[in-house]
Amino acid sequence: MTEDDVISAIATLCQDRLRRVTLGIGDDAALWQASRSHRSAISTDMQVEGVHFTREMMPLQDVGWRAMAAALSDLAAMGARPVLATVALAFPRETQREELLEVYRGLSECGRRFKTAIAGGDLSVAPSLVLSITVVGEVRPSDAKTRAGARPGDVVAITGRLGAARAGLELARQSLALDEEHAAAALRAFRRPEPRLAEGRFFAASKNVTAMMDCSDGLATDLARLADAAVCAATLESVPLHDAARRVAALLGEDPEKFALAGGEEYELMVAVKPRAFAHLSARYAKRFKRPLLRVGTFGKGSGVTWNGAPLERSGWDHFTT
Repeated sequence: MTEDDVISAIATLCQDRLRRVTLGIGDDAALWQASRSHRSAISTDMQVEGVHFTREMMPLQDVGWRAMAAALSDLAAMGARPVLATVALAFPRETQREELLEVYRGLSECGRRFKTAIAGGDLSVAPSLVLSITVVGEVRPSDAKTRAGARPGDVVAITGRLGAARAGLELARQSLALDEEHAAAALRAFRRPEPRLAEGRFFAASKNVTAMMDCSDGLATDLARLADAAVCAATLESVPLHDAARRVAALLGEDPEKFALAGGEEYELMVAVKPRAFAHLSARYAKRFKRPLLRVGTFGKGSGVTWNGAPLERSGWDHFTT
């Protein structure tokens, strides 16, 4: 195969473009018309074979979906609406053309689902499969949420139950006697996560949400990061468990709450909410999204995170220690 041949095939897969992307794949750079009333939100996320995934754990189409979803989750955490993405893909020399296109099918499928145009990128050979995705979104200046806005007394909440992605990882690694329904849910959470983009915009529009981030490295680690950014302490009150996580932890002989705390790649959103507004906001959230906004703790004065009266160890994903 030649580079031009592959680029032409990729362009066909990714031909859906939003109206303001005026020039996409095939030229030296993409062109798009930025909104005058919004700020651009830009993030880059990388997925590396042997670090974030292996081919034995998931089909290549799921590798593509998962990489795009992870990148889009960062926009969700800022309250931004995605516009476009560029994809840099490196792969071993022996990779077949159809294998590359399977990755791009997953990328473009996720992009279409969340209205994100793939507008360009780059190709190269490398010792293993590597995807580096840059996403661009837009957010009103008054709506943009950061990690640093939480204040003592604010409630900490999360958009979904935790541990399913880690349960899926364990199922992909080894054979476990888990029922079909929970196995399917766990593998879907691991291989096909969904960025909470609509939820992010919902929270962005509320003045009662003071801080937001995605929970991609595990609740134990990310709650500490949110507290550090706000120069606050945090108390973890509960760990909302996905049923699949509870069942897989039991099969492995692990404490289910610690199992979920040490998980990662959940892509749920974690928010800080003014205490007096939490009941009203959570009711609106439940009505809009047909599932509860789950309270997990509070912020206070000081530093560090406590759980059950003791300091909570950071036990999630860390590229340099895990």
